[in-house]
Formats: sequence, C-alpha cells, structure tokens
Amino acid sequence: MTRRPRTRRPRIGIAGIAIESSTFTPYRSSAADFEVRRGTEAILDRYPFFAGDSPTGQALREAADYVGVFHARALPGGQLMREVYEGWTQEICEGLAAAHAEQPLNGFFFDIHGAMSVEGLVDAEGDLICAIRAVIGPDVVVGTAMDLHGNVSETLFDACDLLTCYRHAPHIDAWETRERGLRDLVDATTAVMAGGPLPRKALVHVPVLLPGEKTSTRIEPAKSIYGRIPALTERAGVTDVSYWVGFAWADQPRCKAAIVAFGSDADAVDTAALELATSVWEARHDFEFVAPTGSFADCLDQAIASEKRPFWISDSGDNPGAGGADDTTYCLAQLLEREEIRSAQVSALMVSLVDPASTDAAWELGVGGRGAFVVGGRIDAREPGPVPLRAEVVALDDSPATGRAAVLRVLVPSTDTADRTGRGAETAAEAGGTVSSDADTQQLSGLTVVVTARRSQFATTGMFERLGLSMTGFDVVTVKMGYLEPDQYEAAADWLLALTPGGVDQDLVRLGHSRIDRPMIPFDAEIPAPQAAGIRRGARVAG
Repeated sequence: MTRRPRTRRPRIGIAGIAIESSTFTPYRSSAADFEVRRGTEAILDRYPFFAGDSPTGQALREAADYVGVFHARALPGGQLMREVYEGWTQEICEGLAAAHAEQPLNGFFFDIHGAMSVEGLVDAEGDLICAIRAVIGPDVVVGTAMDLHGNVSETLFDACDLLTCYRHAPHIDAWETRERGLRDLVDATTAVMAGGPLPRKALVHVPVLLPGEKTSTRIEPAKSIYGRIPALTERAGVTDVSYWVGFAWADQPRCKAAIVAFGSDADAVDTAALELATSVWEARHDFEFVAPTGSFADCLDQAIASEKRPFWISDSGDNPGAGGADDTTYCLAQLLEREEIRSAQVSALMVSLVDPASTDAAWELGVGGRGAFVVGGRIDAREPGPVPLRAEVVALDDSPATGRAAVLRVLVPSTDTADRTGRGAETAAEAGGTVSSDADTQQLSGLTVVVTARRSQFATTGMFERLGLSMTGFDVVTVKMGYLEPDQYEAAADWLLALTPGGVDQDLVRLGHSRIDRPMIPFDAEIPAPQAAGIRRGARVAG
C-alpha cells in the first residue's frame, strides 16, 4: 500500500507592537509601559485559544510550526519614544532574519493594535511592516488581526495579504478575532505552499473619523453596519470583510475609516468592500454618542439628584484607554467642591489618577494613616492642575496593572472646627509634603479617590475588589473611561458621558487636527460617496 506524503506544515513567524497612541496628550509612552514577551513559548502563551480545551484552538495550534520572536503590548498612551521603537524594530527584524535563515518562514502574523504613534513617524505600523518585509522578503504570506480603532494605511494594506479586525465595541471578540486572523493566515499559507494563489483583497477608505464613543456596536448605526459582516463573508469567493473606525486622537493622514475585504474572487471581494463602505457613508450623519452627554458639572448635578444608584459618569477626555494622561484633575476638583459630597450625604468615588508621589506617600503612612497630598496634574497640567487635599489611607495594593495603588478617603474640616482649620490642608500640601492630621479637627467626607503608580483603567470587577471596593458600593462613580466596559456597564444603574477636556477630548474639532485628509466628517459638512474607482486592490503573485 502506497502512503501519501505528509503535507508539510507552514512555518509561521509572530511579532508585533500593540498600543494605541494619542498625539494630543503630553504623555510619552516608554518601554516601562509595556508587557514584553520574547520567544515562542512566551508569545504562544499570550493566546488563550491555544491554552484551553477548544477543539478549534488545538487544531490551529497543530496546523503550523510557530516561531515567536517579540511582542510588546501596553495600555493606550502617548507617542512611543523613538529610541524604544527603533530598538524593538531592530530586535524584531534580527529575530525574524535569524529564524528565516535557519529555516524559511512561509507566513508571518503581525500582531498589532493598529493605532501606534511614534515620535517623528506618521505611519508607525506601515514603517514596521516595511522593515519586516525587507527581512522576510515578498513571498512570505502576511496576515494581521487588529483593533477596529486602528488605522489601515495604503502602506500597511499593500504589505499585508490578509487583514481583519474586531467586530464589537466594547471588544468582546478580541481573542476570537486573533484566532480567526491566524486561522485564515495558516489556511492561506498552506494553500500557497501547495501552489495556490494568494487571496484577492480590496481597500476602500471612507473620510469619516469618529471616536469610539460614537461608534459602539451597542447602538445604531454601528450595530447594524457590523451586523452585516457575517452575511457578506458567507458569499462565494469572500473570506473576510472588516470595518475599521480609525483612531480619532492622532493627527495623521492615515486616520480615517477603512473597509477591507479578501477572498478568492476579485469581483466578489470588490463588491463586498464597496457595499460595506457605502453603508458607512450612508450613515455618516447618524452616529451619536453611546450615552447622554453633558459638561461634568451638569452630569454631576444629574447624578446627585437621581434616585438611581450607583450613577456612573465617564471622564471621557482623560480616558487612559484611548491614550489620555490619566491625571487631569478637572473632575476631582469639582467633586471636592460639592457640599453634598463633603458632608457625606452622597458617597462618591473617583477612579483613578496616576500619581506615583501620592501613592508612595500613602504607602509610607499605611492603612489608617492620615496626611496631606497633592494629587494629579503632573503629566497633563491643564487647569486646575495639581489638587491639594487631606485624606485617610483606606487600602493599599500592588499589582502589575496598577503598580502601587492606594484608596484615599478625603478629609474635610469638622463642622465645629472649620473656622479654626481654614486652609490648613491646602497650605501643608502646597508646601509639597504629607503631614499627620489631627483627628479632632478632621472628619471623613463622602469622597474616595484612587491613586496609582502606573496609568491604569479600572474596567473590571476584579480590579475594584483588589482594593476592597465595589462597583456598586457608591452613590456616584466617576471613572476615567469613554464608553463603559462590560463589568462597568452591568454595575451602573445609570450613566452619563461627561465631555471633559483632555488628550482624548470627544470634541474632535477643538483638538486642532491639521494633517488629516479633508474633507472629513466631522470636520467638514459633507464628503463624497465611495466609488468603485477608489478601490485599492492587491494580490501579489506568489513566487
């Protein structure tokens, strides 16, 4: 009996740098902000579909020989320091070159977010993939799976053979998308190794640039637009169709909506891409915020007056999940001034501000210790800047996500000693120190503030619980977020999106973009409809 020769498994390299970066925040992202993985074992451990009992995940794990080189990921931030980017680019390229020399790579998985900004570059992912292509050559099949808030430049599109992105915001399908993208890459690479063609692909840009808070798939029109994708991918000759919203808080020509489709039939791919792009264009004036909005003062008025508890407010302009500095004090100062909160008639939580100095001071005082602090305003110093306050340390924690963290319960002068204490806390704090408080002259207010050593986003129940906090334990919760993540959304009895100032201001027009393409909604009243003549196509000839 003659045995059929065993099909050779494709050899797939993996590398990438994943961060989204606001160019409007003064913060600069450094190597210290990233979780870095090196080597195959560490990088494959990143993907939960490989580690679990999923039959599809295990089949994908066994379908290829993976070569992990380098991966770095971080909470969204500011522009990445150029020297860090160049060092990591060199490490990735040298690692891929060595792997390729040992045994040729057949495919490469470009594991990125898609909205990285680097000092001095206008298309960081495009620059990185071109450097990688120079090492691995034109014949290696390249695929990527991205955040839908990433950008697809023509350079990135040309250098990749398969591109896909998330279909939900909040991103409940992040790992599902990576699994889909990697599976499509393995399938396409295997087909090319057997002598088949590369997928045909199409890109249509739509000059619309909107924040994620207007394009959440919880509401229309994004819900229906993304809802069309599964049916499009079921068409003959179409493998995948994706819609990138683009990243609103970077001032770069690549920042705009993008539709990419790929599959085996060029005409079907073109048609699917153009149809979805037209759907986006038809809805161009219909995108609204995911929640009712207002100034923070208005939102706070409504929250205090409401009978719904807890009432959440998003400090959207300083959302670290989009690249905000995470230390503006615009909301904190107003919370401190509200008599209902000062008197503890209303309990309020402000979570969180990055402030290593205040965090260290809290750890020095210890739980139960009282002292004076100057909180926030050290990175993004816009008014009102650093805020002096007295507080009692309620809880301490140390974790990779936050570094050292502290829960501070704000103190105010006791009712019968307010005249005597006056601005005692402010005077001591402005002097730059922390001092012990006289328990007889200070009383606990209703305001609790969380400070951390690292920029953090308190999006999950677990992060609150580590500090002994409950998502439902306060009357009013002010959180540095845009749209609420699933745990937060579930906890909130009601919710408002405060249009606050910061590096990720929801009012895009007042940020001052000057390098984006025009016309562009919302910066201009109207834009042209997508046309077949504007489709960018691509299908390299496998060598």
